[in-house]
Parts: sequence; structure tokens; C-alpha cells
Amino acid sequence: MSCKIHPSAIVDPAAELGDDVSVGAYSVIGPNVQLGAGVRIHPHVVVDGYTTLGDQTEVFPFASIGTAPQDLKFHGEKSTLVIGKKNKIREYVTIQPGTEHATMTTIVGDNNLFMASSHIGHDCRVGSNNVFANSVALAGHVTVMNNIIVGGLVGIHQYVRIGDFVMLSGGSMVGHDVPPYCIAQGDRCFLRGINTIGLGRAGFSEEQISDVRKTYRLLFMGSGKFETRLANLPVELRDKEHIQAMLNFIQGSERGVSTAARH
Repeated sequence: MSCKIHPSAIVDPAAELGDDVSVGAYSVIGPNVQLGAGVRIHPHVVVDGYTTLGDQTEVFPFASIGTAPQDLKFHGEKSTLVIGKKNKIREYVTIQPGTEHATMTTIVGDNNLFMASSHIGHDCRVGSNNVFANSVALAGHVTVMNNIIVGGLVGIHQYVRIGDFVMLSGGSMVGHDVPPYCIAQGDRCFLRGINTIGLGRAGFSEEQISDVRKTYRLLFMGSGKFETRLANLPVELRDKEHIQAMLNFIQGSERGVSTAARH
């Protein structure tokens, strides 16, 4: 199928466009860009750098995708940005490529919604099926896994990891890793319980949600040192696959794990 390019758009002849791509008025597509089948670029969008957009991704006006990262150490290296399929990238969103101080690549999975003015910094890793509300900001080197909801005006510090099925409440400032299945809130961000509604919607059984709730209480609401509580978690919980995913995340933390609010 042919592409639809508005006469006022500037598409470099070297750019690679899949079938049925559309590019709106006054948009600019750079020479090293690859647009998958069915990609829709609205008016006034810039897609530049060594950037790949997967099939059926849609980019709304005034978004800036793949331009140079906001890193003073960046000097034009050939770094990349890879964005998967069926993402919706709303107005004024910025998503930036990697740097030589990491893996030279920023990666975004499939079926994410980036609402207006959200920012994905250099060398981030974003999974699939996530929702980023308005003005969310991910600093460099952040990892966001899958099925996560990030409320408006949330800021996430460099190198922080956000586990599967997490919900971050609006306005939270996240300085430490947030384990899977949890809700976190506040400045500075504290855990506020587990994401019961999100887990139910994702198909977790009542028994599995109960397991997560018990694990959360033992690890984050118990007495004594956290390391002791972690080591003493009952085997009947530890051996379950969904709990093991939570424990693996915690044990892999380098920045430290967010703590629970005590009030």
C-alpha cells in the first residue's frame, strides 16, 4: 500500500517507510529513521536520529522523537532509539536515544500510551502495556517493566526500576525501586499497599492476590531488619512463581527498594 505524505512534510529520501505510513503537514522525518507499516505521524512532529517506530505506532502533534539526549556528555555518537508496535505518543512527548555511557540504546516495547508532555530520557528501558499520564518524567537509565500505570507529574530518578503491575500515584517523586504489584505515592515516594485492582484486571486469582498481600505485609510492614524479614519469608510463599518474581526484583535492586509508609 502506498504512503500518504503531506506536501509540506519533509521526509528525507534515505528514511525507510513501511506500507501505509502517513506523515502529516510540516512534520520532519530524518535520514536514519525507520517507520513500520501503518505508522501515523500527525502534523508538526519531528522524528530524527537512528530511530525505529514499530508498526501502527501513532505520534501526535509537536512530539520530538529520537533527537539528541539531554546529556552534557553526549557528543553526537551513533546511538539508537527503538520503539515497538501500537504505541500512542501524544502531544509534546519527548523520547530520546541512548548514550555511550550505557548500552547506546533506549528501548520502548509495545502498546504503551504516553500522554501529553511526558518524557522518556536516554538509555531507558520501557516494557509493554504501560500508561504514562501527563507530564511524567523518566530520567536517564530508568527501567519500567510491564502493565504499569504512572500518574500525572510523576518524576523517576536515574537508575530506578519499576516492577510489573505497579501503580504510581500522581505527583510521586520516585527515588528507589518499586517492587512488582505495589502502589507507591508521595514525596519522597513510599509504598502504600498492593495494586489489588490492577492485579485483578490482569487476571490474577484471589489466591494469588492474597499471596501478594501476605508477602507485602511480611516484607514491608513487619518488625526488625528488612534483610531478616526477606530471609525469613515462609517457603510456602517463596516457592510460588508470582512471589518469586517479586523477590527476584527486590534482590536485584542496586538503588535500594522503596519502603512502606507507616501512617
